[in-house]
Amino acid sequence: MKKSAATRLMILQKAFELIYAKGYQTTSIDDIIATTKVTKGAFYYHFKTKDEMGLAIINELLKPQLTAGFIEPLQNNENPLDAIYQLMQHLLLENDFLKVEYGCPAANFTQEMTPWHSDFSLALYEITQLWNTHMIVAIEKGQQNGLVRPDVNAQSVTMFVMSSYWGIRNFGKLENSKTVYLPYLKELKSYLDSLR
Repeated sequence: MKKSAATRLMILQKAFELIYAKGYQTTSIDDIIATTKVTKGAFYYHFKTKDEMGLAIINELLKPQLTAGFIEPLQNNENPLDAIYQLMQHLLLENDFLKVEYGCPAANFTQEMTPWHSDFSLALYEITQLWNTHMIVAIEKGQQNGLVRPDVNAQSVTMFVMSSYWGIRNFGKLENSKTVYLPYLKELKSYLDSLR
């Protein structure tokens, strides 16, 4: 990796850490410059604006990370109901990238930025739709293989699972504790078992 590309990536990674902890709107370019120890000129060489950098964080850091963490597990397990449960358990209890005290970075960006910025809305919508589409496909494939009841509506299940995940992430953030995830996972397992 060339020095310029390495500097750009470092700015994105450090800026993401700050934004994940503090929020997008309360993180200033000066905060990012102080943390990365690059000059203002170097920052503006790579990004014309803070919003350009924010979109790069979504598209270049979050999207690949969320694709690997949220989508690939659904593709690598024959039974979609087991895959969904294992995915949620991993995301909530075991994943080192996602911090309980800060919640879900995609959800944070969505809550903070989509009312004000259409480019953020579009980028976040694309990430959400990727997860949505892959979960629906996994459930429908499970129906074809006899692992999910034929009367189950894959789209409704997906919406429920995704929205409950975002919701429980917020409860974890409020309580700053993973213990709040345990009753959720128990109920999620019961719900998924009812779809067999």
